[in-house]
Amino acid sequence: MKRILSESLHPDTVVWDGQFISMSPQNGSLKLAFQNGRTAMADLVIGACGANSKIRSYITDVRPFYAGVTVVEGSVYNSGATSPDIHKVCNGGKIFAFGEEKSLIVSSKGDGSMAFYTGHKTTQMWGRECGIDFSDRPQVLSWFKTEYSGWNNVWEELFKNAALPFLPRPKYCMPLDQIWKTLPNLTMLGDAAHLIPPYAGEGVNMAMQDALGLSRCLTGQNFADVHAAIAAYEKQMLTRSSATARLTLESINALHDTEAKPYLIGVIS
Repeated sequence: MKRILSESLHPDTVVWDGQFISMSPQNGSLKLAFQNGRTAMADLVIGACGANSKIRSYITDVRPFYAGVTVVEGSVYNSGATSPDIHKVCNGGKIFAFGEEKSLIVSSKGDGSMAFYTGHKTTQMWGRECGIDFSDRPQVLSWFKTEYSGWNNVWEELFKNAALPFLPRPKYCMPLDQIWKTLPNLTMLGDAAHLIPPYAGEGVNMAMQDALGLSRCLTGQNFADVHAAIAAYEKQMLTRSSATARLTLESINALHDTEAKPYLIGVIS
């Protein structure tokens, strides 16, 4: 997908090996500095750099809050051979397993692998404080057997065959009422603007809708200047993302409750 998208663009539209370091105003424009020593001047900068965006701090100091659930993420490559039982059940799609206020979600990938992540309620710093070496398979498998002791042992197949290391990821969400002062030549979209946990499946959808909405505002004829266009986009984006974040928090709590399965069935139906 990355190759298809990049090949549809003009040469040098996407420049690799350009990790962002800093940005400063210069003669009405913005000067960006990169780790490789290069710099660039821009009339407009759009932060689309994900959950750990370095652009965001130039716009607002509003920070995300911990959503109460941490996942342990893993990937099984060549899953048809290495994890045949779960691969067969997944059948090119997804598995959603819930019980005892815990979750396990498995997704098939186009390259023949499966990605999976557990979900359980824990403290924000659990991944650092639990004492587990997530590059040590026996330790992680032992944790899973203990934490998910009431679950069928078929799930152990994932942990026995996943690539190392496993990744503990506490899940965060931006405040539902976040707002900032619109800047004349700087904005953001996607997770950089409105990070949410993955339990409503809306993150990528929102990012694409952001991109469409921002492009329409910037290229339309309804605004006197770029500043006004950005303001209109951000107003729509923040209203929309707040509603989705509220739905996501409802979902993350419900799916890690004793009534997770009825909730999921109700959402699907």
